[in-house]
Amino acid sequence: MIGKPQWLVANGGTILKDARQELGRRIEHPARRAFLQRTLSLGGVSLLSGCALVDADSVETALQRISRVNDRVQGWLFDPRRLAPTYPESMIARPFPFNAFHGEDEIPTIDENGYRLEVSGLVADRHPWTLAELRAMPRTDQVTRHICVEGWSAVGKWGGVRFSDFLRRIGADPHAKYVGFKCADDYYTSIDMPTALHPQTLLALTHDGRTLPPRHGFPMKLRMPTKLGYKNPKHIQAIFVTNTYPGGYWEDQGYNWFGGS
Repeated sequence: MIGKPQWLVANGGTILKDARQELGRRIEHPARRAFLQRTLSLGGVSLLSGCALVDADSVETALQRISRVNDRVQGWLFDPRRLAPTYPESMIARPFPFNAFHGEDEIPTIDENGYRLEVSGLVADRHPWTLAELRAMPRTDQVTRHICVEGWSAVGKWGGVRFSDFLRRIGADPHAKYVGFKCADDYYTSIDMPTALHPQTLLALTHDGRTLPPRHGFPMKLRMPTKLGYKNPKHIQAIFVTNTYPGGYWEDQGYNWFGGS
C-alpha cells in the first residue's frame, strides 16, 4: 500500500486542527450553525461537499456546496399548497420584537405621499404603485408566527394584499424563477416564485390592526410565515421578477438562500 506523503504525515494534525477551527469560525452565523449542527460532523461536511478540508478556502467551498444542496432540498420539499399554522389573537406578542440588520436609530423615514413602489423585470405592467393604489386592492389578515434564525419566535398579526394577487395584477411571469426586493434601508433579498405565489405570502400594510409602523417596515413589508425572518424584507421600495439569481444581503454572506422555516 502506498503510504501517506511525508508532508501530510508531519503536518496532517495541524492542518486538520486548523480546518476544524476555520469551520467553527465560518459557521458562527446562526443559519449555518443551525443547519450544520442538525445534520453534519466535520467528516460529513467533507463527504457531502466532496472537499478535503485542509485550508480556509476548502472550508468555504464546502459550506457553499452544502448551502446549495440545502437550498435545492428545501425547494423540492416545499409544498405551495400547504399552509403555515395560524393562531388566536390572544397569542399575539405585544410589543412585537424589533429585528433588523441595523439598530432602531437607523430606521428609514419614508414620506407616505411621495412613496412609489417600483416594479420591473418580467412583468407586463411596470407603472409605479402608490400606497393608495395598494390599499385599494382586496386585503386579508393573518395571525402567524415569525421565526428568527437567531433562535426566537413571536406570533404577530399582519394585514395586506396577497402577493399572488399583486403579481397577477402586474402581469408577472409565473414561470420566472425569482422575485427580488430592494428596500429603503439598503436591505435586499429574493425568493422563489412558488413561495411568492403561496396564499399566505403578503405585501403587509398593517400590523396588529394598525398602519404598519416604521419599526416593522413602513410603508410595506413582505410577510411569509413559510420563511425565516431574514427572508421577510421591510421598507420595500422595488420589486423585480427575474430568471437571474439575485442573492440577498445575508445570503451573499453565507446564509441559506431558500430560508424555509
